[in-house]
Amino acid sequence: MWCGPRTVSTALMYSWRQRPDTRVFDEPFYGVYLRRHDPGHPGRAEIIAAMPADAAAAIARIRAAADEPVRFVKNIGHHLDALPQSILEEFTNALLIRDPARVVASLDATLHVDFPATITGLPQQIRVLEHELAAGRVPIVVDAHRLLADPPAVLRALCGAVGVSYDDAMLHWPAGPKPEDGVWAEHWYRSAHRSTGFGLPPNDHVVLTDSQRALVEECQPLYDRLLAHHVDAQDRRRAG
Repeated sequence: MWCGPRTVSTALMYSWRQRPDTRVFDEPFYGVYLRRHDPGHPGRAEIIAAMPADAAAAIARIRAAADEPVRFVKNIGHHLDALPQSILEEFTNALLIRDPARVVASLDATLHVDFPATITGLPQQIRVLEHELAAGRVPIVVDAHRLLADPPAVLRALCGAVGVSYDDAMLHWPAGPKPEDGVWAEHWYRSAHRSTGFGLPPNDHVVLTDSQRALVEECQPLYDRLLAHHVDAQDRRRAG
């Protein structure tokens, strides 16, 4: 799952963690990315020390023998900037997106620095989209707002799209940290650790600064293009 940051991606990882057939991996290429880039993320040195030094080592961890046949890998879109394009051949690729206004506002509140559109992950998610289309595959896209509005329908559609059965266990999880959490959890996962399921989608108006608004305007066409490929919950449900 190639996710934008601040897209309820950790909640989605916790959801898949509840499946008895699934092992989850939390941003396994984060250390590889931070060795090449410094976007101002908190805990950079600690993350680099704790993570595999190259993509091959991270892939080896994911492919290591285990009882669970399904592997859910949560990746952040901008991590692709440090990875070869061939990495996309290792996975069944899906995309998790969110309204750029909410992504930009949330990122700004955590990073407290100016950042380019690439940090939202949207340009890289477009690369994944184009890769899937060029390969003749139907892109798999999930929008965070639609997921929160109807978790069973969207999860059922997502499961159908990647070829596994839906499981109601995906709707709830225990509160608190999880063993699979990355070492960056203390900086990013406070709300995820309080959660026990998918909350309601926010309905408040996002107030943006001028610089944030300019960034959102740059990102909006990318988001709109991805959203056009959203998994169709109704069709997937009928097909299942």
